[in-house]
Amino acid sequence: MRCRVDGTLRQNGSTADMIFDVATLVSYISDAFTLEPGDLILTGTPAGVAMGQSPPPWLQPGQLYEVEIPHIGVIANRIVGET
Repeated sequence: MRCRVDGTLRQNGSTADMIFDVATLVSYISDAFTLEPGDLILTGTPAGVAMGQSPPPWLQPGQLYEVEIPHIGVIANRIVGET
């Protein structure tokens, strides 16, 4: 997964970077829940989040935020201010 803000790479990670591999996570979760097609397993975030930087580069209105998963695609959203 890659995350970019205004074209600048902020995060770049893969399942190989995770503490627990995907099979272990699915096994553990399926002991407690019945997993159905389309279910999402949210595991956290790769290195590079704003909070971990000094000063933190928080997202600002007008910036373009893109998330890419290779072989799947890219989704892009323009950040807007509160209304």
